[in-house]
Amino acid sequence: MSLHLIIGDKLYSSWSLRAALALELTGAPYTEALIKLNQPDTRERILKHSPTGKVPLLKTAHGTVADSLAIGEYLAEQFPDAGLWPKDTAARAQARSACAQMHAGFFAMRGNMPFDLSRDAPLSPVPADVQADVERMLALWAECRSVATDAGPFLFGRATLADAYFAPIAVRLRTYQVKLPVADEAYVETIYQWPAFKAWQKAGLEEVGQ
Repeated sequence: MSLHLIIGDKLYSSWSLRAALALELTGAPYTEALIKLNQPDTRERILKHSPTGKVPLLKTAHGTVADSLAIGEYLAEQFPDAGLWPKDTAARAQARSACAQMHAGFFAMRGNMPFDLSRDAPLSPVPADVQADVERMLALWAECRSVATDAGPFLFGRATLADAYFAPIAVRLRTYQVKLPVADEAYVETIYQWPAFKAWQKAGLEEVGQ
């Protein structure tokens, strides 16, 4: 199967990171094209591939799939043996719910803590709505861990689409130096040690100054 991923800057595009990690979970080969964001021709270049005007986009034999959550679902269907969702029904339902909550919420955190792999400074002061988002996020992670049936350091034991989806949050928590409980700090470190993430991080940091 031919898969071609269209992304934004690896340094800044959290949604592109989610789609790339989802692809890595499949183990399938794919190619990628990077369109720099916030340029005069950014929207025009993306519109050549999709009417959404946004990244990521996944070109497949079945057409172009827009939106990181839709990309994840498509890949889960096409590569069922890769186990992108947990096998256990309760865990799988929680994983889907957690990703949907991330997709549709946490606007204060996302707005006040922009994704930037090169950042290393706290947010000060921390707005109340951002703190509420952080606390809800940690509770959501705990909900995921509580129904995990596989052993391992990821939210559901082994790496799944949930981890692909929450990797950008792990980045925000670390780059904004948010103090975390031991279990959550360990999970952030798990994301940072994930080979697929480390490769993306390396490439993103190489974009600094370009």
